[in-house]
Amino acid sequence: MSNPGYGKRSVPDQSPRTNHDFAHLAPREAAIAAYIDRLPDGADISVKTLAKHLPYGQCALRTALNRLQDAGHLRRGRETLTADDGGSRWITRSWFSRTARDDAWWTAFTRGDVPEPQPSQRPTRSRAHILLAALGRATPALSLSEADCAQLAPLVVEWFARGADEDVVRHALTSGLPSPVHHPAALLRTRLTQKLPPPPAPRPPRRVLECATCGLPGRPEALPGGRCGACRGERAPAHSNAPLPADTVHARVAEIRAAMTRRREQAPL
Repeated sequence: MSNPGYGKRSVPDQSPRTNHDFAHLAPREAAIAAYIDRLPDGADISVKTLAKHLPYGQCALRTALNRLQDAGHLRRGRETLTADDGGSRWITRSWFSRTARDDAWWTAFTRGDVPEPQPSQRPTRSRAHILLAALGRATPALSLSEADCAQLAPLVVEWFARGADEDVVRHALTSGLPSPVHHPAALLRTRLTQKLPPPPAPRPPRRVLECATCGLPGRPEALPGGRCGACRGERAPAHSNAPLPADTVHARVAEIRAAMTRRREQAPL
């Protein structure tokens, strides 16, 4: 397995596994693809690591992975990961698809236009339990037993999963209380259920693909088959004296910064 957040990442909406998934590939590439397909997400699928487990040298594996890219099974690049504190950072990804995809599909995937399952990001039970247990200190009428907190905590967790913080939940539970409160656990269960906010709209991740040969980041349409024009042997277009649009300049600067960050992260200490 690679470091947390890195390594293989399976793409969504793949066909069920069969014995003929890679029959269209040459025997070596088919064997390597079948091996990678059965690895769990997060597995290290770098050339160096694969060479330790497969009967192929690093040069042969590098060639095979490039051919898997050409066949639409593999793309390598970077993606933003949102931290618990709301910040984000760029991490290296190696996306693998058992089902061969064309360049148009990978372009849509990079934009976040391909539906994919949302990972469960529920907070821990202790956070919800602590909030419920603390209600009685500020509002004695809402004092709960240990069993009450354990039963109500999953409902509070659902609020957290939908973007509510402790202040929002506390206000929903304590504002406008009747007097007296005969059954605090029953009252809180009703409020947690009936006032539950709607789930937030999912935001697609930001992704950047990289050339498999030189590592240069670029837009998906500039990397057909996973390689840039220079590495495919194409001649660079003649330069124009016309100034580039501002959005093009900003996009290029972002790509260069991402490449510099990647090199710093991968540089030996």
